[in-house]
Amino acid sequence: MARVRLSVAERREELLRAAIGQIEARGVAAVRIADVASALGVSNALVLYHFSTKEKLVAAAFAYAAEDDLARLRALLGRRASALRRLRSAVRWYAPTGQAKGWRLWIEGWAVSLREPALRAVTRDLDQQWKAAIAEVIAEGVAAGEFTCPDPGGTALRLTALLDGLAVQLTSYPGAVPPARAQQWVNDALATELGL
Repeated sequence: MARVRLSVAERREELLRAAIGQIEARGVAAVRIADVASALGVSNALVLYHFSTKEKLVAAAFAYAAEDDLARLRALLGRRASALRRLRSAVRWYAPTGQAKGWRLWIEGWAVSLREPALRAVTRDLDQQWKAAIAEVIAEGVAAGEFTCPDPGGTALRLTALLDGLAVQLTSYPGAVPPARAQQWVNDALATELGL
């Protein structure tokens, strides 16, 4: 059976999806260009044509994976609802006990980004976008008089740090923290930060 010819954009997307699958299966350090190529039945040269190095492929795969999460976050925060309701929805979805997928992927990405400048730049940018979106909805809630918060940016940082830390605990050490307790800690932190 002949392979369908894909546009450059479609081929890149196919390669990125395959890379994410291989990273999830093997880990960032162990994944090879050959693994991605083999998963699609294409040559190593094709993968290298689009990304030139494993590091660039991995950074692009992380950016691609994060775009789905950022799109979902924007959708949740863009709803026609109170700022508090939108913020709670976003936090509940993002929390390691919620629907956000790929915590293993992100934990590995953070670890590898300590040594890989290209991945570090991607993860930093995505982290800043996430925090900025949370800070913006907090500022909207303050302006609307829904709650008080003297430092929306600081609150967004503390809140996401708590969520990220709980994700590490729940993903790396199953059973270390019961999910219901983690969710309660998140709810308590949100209430404290917003003066609820």
